[in-house]
Amino acid sequence: FFFLLPGVSKMRFVQFKQGEQARFGVQQADGSVLDVCTTDASIPTNTLEVLRGGDAVQEKIKQAVASGQNKLNADQVTLLAPIHDSQKIICIGMNYVDHCTEQNMPVPTEPVVFSKFASCIINPGEPILLAPEVKKLDFEVELAIVIGKTAKRVKKEDAMQYVAGYTVAHDVSARDWQLEKNGGQWLLGKTCDSYAPVGPAIVSTDEIGDPHKLAIKCRLNGETVQDSNTEQLVFKTEAIIEWITKLVTLVPGDLIFTGTPPGVGCFRKPPLWLKDGDVVECEVEKIGVISNKVSAEAE
Repeated sequence: FFFLLPGVSKMRFVQFKQGEQARFGVQQADGSVLDVCTTDASIPTNTLEVLRGGDAVQEKIKQAVASGQNKLNADQVTLLAPIHDSQKIICIGMNYVDHCTEQNMPVPTEPVVFSKFASCIINPGEPILLAPEVKKLDFEVELAIVIGKTAKRVKKEDAMQYVAGYTVAHDVSARDWQLEKNGGQWLLGKTCDSYAPVGPAIVSTDEIGDPHKLAIKCRLNGETVQDSNTEQLVFKTEAIIEWITKLVTLVPGDLIFTGTPPGVGCFRKPPLWLKDGDVVECEVEKIGVISNKVSAEAE
């Protein structure tokens, strides 16, 4: 994939807003953003179209980055979710050994797959909506895989060729709707509006290094509530992609939420539910932090 091309390696891809205009950019180590769409107006202004754009767009981004032009300081931009309107968000449940242990559940022998609607993606800093119908709102920090090219029946050893990079995801979950209502189907409890904060950047695979040796943490009002490492993943990137693509074609921009470590609210005694005004920070090493405040939604 194009992140491996000379001059385009070790990249952090973002979507940002400057004034009222939102577009695609490349974040630098100091937090500044290269506004590559201004450097070359033919580069798509959103990440999804960049990923779909193939070799021609990849080459344009490489040249725009190499030019170093149109650099915006961090305080000139507001970072948005690094991708919107993905065709699919696929999630893997029960995928941390230590998360299974806290539930006294056996470690799965096959990936547990469910989904969220892409309409629940929100930006860092945007409110997580607490609907009056939800009484058991919970937090889940996750490492998310971003798919870079169309994948069907991919072998494990080839899987990383299809990965554009990784980002941080918050798999917000209404446990009452996930586990007690809706006939036992998880979907509604996972996909209410605003239940997928994502960001702050999509970090290329070479910048990440080993994605399965990253610290992963969640903080609630400044207190650490989840603290683990992606080495605890039961099914890692390659195995997940091999499994899913036996049955489902993955396309550029698809997101795979890889599961959450222990510490979630529902397995605490007593349970710890999110309430109006709570601030949740989700962090993955080498990617960054997203912070979102819970906001009670009027009926």
